[in-house]
Amino acid sequence: PLFLNQLQKDLEEVKELLTNATRKRVRDVLLAEKQKLELEIKNQPLPKPKDVAEEEKSSLGGYTVKINNYGWDQSDKFVKIYISLNGVQKLPAENVQVNFTERSFDLLVKNLNGKNYTMTFNNLLKPISVEGSSRKIKTDMVLVMCKKKREEKWDCLTQVEKESKEKEKAAYDTTDPSEGLMNILKKMYAEGDDEMKRTINKAWVESREKQYKGDIPMDI
Repeated sequence: PLFLNQLQKDLEEVKELLTNATRKRVRDVLLAEKQKLELEIKNQPLPKPKDVAEEEKSSLGGYTVKINNYGWDQSDKFVKIYISLNGVQKLPAENVQVNFTERSFDLLVKNLNGKNYTMTFNNLLKPISVEGSSRKIKTDMVLVMCKKKREEKWDCLTQVEKESKEKEKAAYDTTDPSEGLMNILKKMYAEGDDEMKRTINKAWVESREKQYKGDIPMDI
């Protein structure tokens, strides 16, 4: 831009000299210089004005948002995922794309209120039929319909969720509540003063006595 600015100033000066020049030879030299300068200016790379479509793209479809919130339910034949997106019904249908595989799908919603939205589900719990699966655009919502390969109940949507639930269940099942209580008492005993130790010992002895008495028939 700085070099271009200099060229334009040179051209202005040549034009000014031309208006004052009276000798043909001088005028010819100045005209030749004028043409040379004009050509140089024309060939300079000008800062391009932002294309309107590009401007729209940067301000509207500029960034992508990952969708984390959804609801789901199922029928015998379909697993249905509900994704809330305000105004999605106003978009051209081709702006809402879903790609299915046997164990996954990904959703892309383009240029909705200036943003793109994506959601990906990998490792679906069970296989789905790619041909039978589809998406429906409703008011403020996209409904993804995954066609089950086999008509059976799904406990969750993905394999990861299933593994997570199984781990929780295993942890819960193996935790003995009395074991937890014993650990607390042991800690209190180890950290307590003599009074605390006596209290815990007394409670422990009384508890064992009650258990013992309860096991003996009354008529002995």
